[in-house]
Amino acid sequence: MKAKSTILIVDDEEIGREALKGLLTNQGYDLFFANNGVEALALAAKLTPDVILLDVMMPEMDGFDVCHALRANSHLAEIPIIIVTALDDQDSRQLGIEAGADEFISKPFNCAELRARVRTITNLNRYRPLLTEQTKFKWVIEQANEGYLILEHNEQISYANPQARLYLNLHADDVITESFLDLAKKQYHCEPQAIWKKGLGYFEKQILRYLVRPETSISEAFWLQVDVMEMSRGTGEKYLVRLRNVTDTILAERRKWTFQGQIRHKLKTPLSPITMGLEYLQSNYADLSDKDRKEFIEIAYSGATRLHAEIEEIFKYLDVSDVLKPEFGICHITDILLIINTIKEDMALKSVHVLQKNIKSPDNISIFFSPQAMELVLTELFSNAKKFHPEGSPCLEINISAIPEGLCL
Repeated sequence: MKAKSTILIVDDEEIGREALKGLLTNQGYDLFFANNGVEALALAAKLTPDVILLDVMMPEMDGFDVCHALRANSHLAEIPIIIVTALDDQDSRQLGIEAGADEFISKPFNCAELRARVRTITNLNRYRPLLTEQTKFKWVIEQANEGYLILEHNEQISYANPQARLYLNLHADDVITESFLDLAKKQYHCEPQAIWKKGLGYFEKQILRYLVRPETSISEAFWLQVDVMEMSRGTGEKYLVRLRNVTDTILAERRKWTFQGQIRHKLKTPLSPITMGLEYLQSNYADLSDKDRKEFIEIAYSGATRLHAEIEEIFKYLDVSDVLKPEFGICHITDILLIINTIKEDMALKSVHVLQKNIKSPDNISIFFSPQAMELVLTELFSNAKKFHPEGSPCLEINISAIPEGLCL
């Protein structure tokens, strides 16, 4: 295979060619350019590019005509074509499909989206020479760490590589009789629902589709990004579907949003009495009695003390954030009980009750959660319970139960 993928960019306007050149330069591609349809066909025959980025609105020979000509040439018929166009209506998309286009990107395009689509197609297309050697091609796909499915026109699965079977809970010898979506819906939620309802072939700019397995008491949510590409006409197959595990990316974003929200709340709450107290003092200092001045200073000092404590808690969280990862340790029930008792004594809490269910041997039951992380979580929960109790003396009840899949706290 070639060291670099070859991309042919076809646009009659220089500004369009330069825009794509700027986006794809230094991305690991050999770039070539054509000013019109005739020149594009000549360069395609000479280069056999890995992908063609094709503008539609060109004089004499438009992008649809170029598509037809490429698909009619047995030497060039398999080259992937991405139509880049300002035409964003369904009729234009249908004309492109009938002409043989593989992908559509509307102007003005999203830079990250365009790069991602080109990368996906060129990565797949680098294996095109292996298609004549079916055994090698099958080996490549079956070793992939992403799931790949080929769907027929009724959306029945005609092929699923091992990773796709794993995601859909299919065994190697299972005969698949259900459609892809019917099978997926047994285990996942389809998000966003409005996009899924429009069908697999529906495309909308910048909107991604996901299959989401909801979280349980012992596992986090699982996210698969679903990318769909329409197959070439006349193949008897309708879609190529890629299933990509994006759980880590999604959860990391959610944790970031949650963390930012918590930090904002923790810092703004104690900051208010500081700023309000000092502002009032500054504006009314001469009119206040010594007693009133002292009172407002105490209010500001109380807020500053609390702010300092919250900042220390944030630093503590950052110092131990890595231990929140399961691989950093396990926590036995005996550890949990000891942590609860320690926090209870440190906070002078009078009423903390621990109930255990289905636990015969505490030393042999554990969860994949480090003791440091458990202490951090319980300290935060106990602290909030005490802080928001009217008398600062909450009655806490903790239930620890063993279930078949693991431990529930």
